[in-house]
Amino acid sequence: MGLEENTIVIYFNDNGPNSWRWNGGMKGRKGSTDEGGVRTPLFMKWPAAIKKGLVVEQIASVIDLLPTLTDLAGIEHNIPKPLDGISLEPLLLEENPQWSDRYIFNQWKEKISVRSQKYRLGNGGALFDIENDREQLVNMAEQEPEVHKELLQAKAEYINEVVVQLPKEDPRPFPIGFPEATYTQIPARDGVAHGHIQRSNRYPNCSFFTNWISLDDRITWDAEVLEEGDFQVTLYYTCPEGDEGSRFQLSLGDNTLKGKIETAFDPPLKGMENDRTQTRGESYVKDFKPLNLGLMHLDKGVGQLTLEALDIPGQSVMDVRLLIFEKQ
Repeated sequence: MGLEENTIVIYFNDNGPNSWRWNGGMKGRKGSTDEGGVRTPLFMKWPAAIKKGLVVEQIASVIDLLPTLTDLAGIEHNIPKPLDGISLEPLLLEENPQWSDRYIFNQWKEKISVRSQKYRLGNGGALFDIENDREQLVNMAEQEPEVHKELLQAKAEYINEVVVQLPKEDPRPFPIGFPEATYTQIPARDGVAHGHIQRSNRYPNCSFFTNWISLDDRITWDAEVLEEGDFQVTLYYTCPEGDEGSRFQLSLGDNTLKGKIETAFDPPLKGMENDRTQTRGESYVKDFKPLNLGLMHLDKGVGQLTLEALDIPGQSVMDVRLLIFEKQ
C-alpha cells in the first residue's frame, strides 16, 4: 500500500530539561526563555518526498507545523485569524529555497526573549550571538547596537500587539463531545479538588486525586458539552482493601450518574526506582482500575462537572485518575 513511504512522521519535544543537567552547552532549562529552555530537536520522516539526511539550519517553531503540514498534504485551511507560523515546505522540498530571516518569540509567564537566525535577545535585554555563544556568556549589545535596537523594537511590538490580547487566566471550560471525536478524556490533572481531597503532587502532570475522606469533599471540572448526546462513562480509580462500598455521583447540570466501588484495587506507587535525585519534581504513578458507570445523557452547554460521594462506609472513597466519556 505504500503507507510508510507516503506517511509524514514527526518527533519533537516541548522544552529543555526540567532540572539542571547537561544541555548541549546551552544556557537555561525548562521554564526559562534562554536557548537551553526552548530549543529542541525535531525530526521529520517522509520517504516519498523529503530527502534522506536533510538538515534544516534555519530556525523554526512549533507554530510552523500547521501551515507546513497542510501545505505538504495539499489541504486548504480556513483559519479566521492570520497564522503566526510559516510553512517550512520550501526548506524541506526545494534544493535552493528562498528564505528570509525572521523573529521567533519565546514567552513563559512574564519572561520574553526574541530569536533571529543568529541572535537572541534575552529576557533581561542582553544580546547574544547564539551561533558562536550558545551559553549566552557575552552580551553583544554594545558591539551590535543596530541589531540590539531592532530586536528590542520587535519585542515591544510583540508585547503591544500580542501580549495585551492574552487573558491573565484561561477561562475556557473543558470541552466534552467534540463532534468529530468518539472519546473525551477528563483527567485529574485538569480538575479542582475541594475539601480534604489532595493532588498527589503539586505539579499536575501524571497526578491523581487522593485523601477523599468526607461527604463534603468533591472534585469539579468546568466543562462545556459541545453536542448533546448519550455518553458511556468510565472512571479510573484505586481503593484500598476494606474501603469498598462507597457510593458516589457524577453530575453536570440536571444530568446525573451514580456509581459504587464494589472491588478493592490498591497497587503500589512506582517511579521512585528511576529517580536521579532525592527531590522529585512530579507525581509518582500507579495502575488504575476502570469502572464502567453506564450511560449519561449530557445537554449541550456550559456547566460544572462534579464528582461527589453519597456514602462512605470505610476510611476513604477512592483515588481518582481519569474519566472517559465515549459518545454513543
